[in-house]
Amino acid sequence: MKTALITGANKGIGREVARQIAGKGFHVFIGARNREAGRKATDAIAKDGGKATFLEIDVADNASVIAATRAFSKIADHLDVLVNNAGIMLDGDDAILEVSDDLLRKTLETNTLGALRVARAFVPLLRKSKAPRVINVSSGGGQLTGGADGWSPGYCISKTALNAVTSQLAAALPKFAVNSVCPGWVRTDMGGRSATRSVEEGADTIVWLATEAPQKLSGKFLRDRKEIPW
Repeated sequence: MKTALITGANKGIGREVARQIAGKGFHVFIGARNREAGRKATDAIAKDGGKATFLEIDVADNASVIAATRAFSKIADHLDVLVNNAGIMLDGDDAILEVSDDLLRKTLETNTLGALRVARAFVPLLRKSKAPRVINVSSGGGQLTGGADGWSPGYCISKTALNAVTSQLAAALPKFAVNSVCPGWVRTDMGGRSATRSVEEGADTIVWLATEAPQKLSGKFLRDRKEIPW
């Protein structure tokens, strides 16, 4: 059975991605730092007939990530798909000159270093897959081509840096498919009720990259299953 780990899968886009991938026959690992919420999301997938396992993981904590790899290895001997979805947005629409070092540091720790940390830890398990895939959930706000227009600058900078991580991982792992995704403005706790897209629409390209996209598609930034500029 194919396996997938989705971080931040207890709610929003991550939970929807997990639900859809489980529906395609994957054993889905629900990565979350909140045990109660993670187990609730896991139980919901199981009730729908999918195979799901809760995996406690705080991507901002290296010890937690290492512990998660050990816990995963006791259940499965390989990982086919890693979706680095966990992310935070701590700043509002403040000007870049107002963002504190501490806020930026915390944002980068989760949104950028977190994805790299998880990928680094799970690469040995991904190498055991016949077609390993890594999907980093980024944002149009991270685009250097028209992306920086002033909203949540700390968050946007972290996503620009995440795109750089994607590019570096794709070069370092030529047999992997490693890509960034912009899900669009999605109605989640982070996106808010005014967002233009449903969680199903936000999850679509991520699920496609995880399950159907050509393995040779790598080192790209995508939205709506199409490549977009960095």
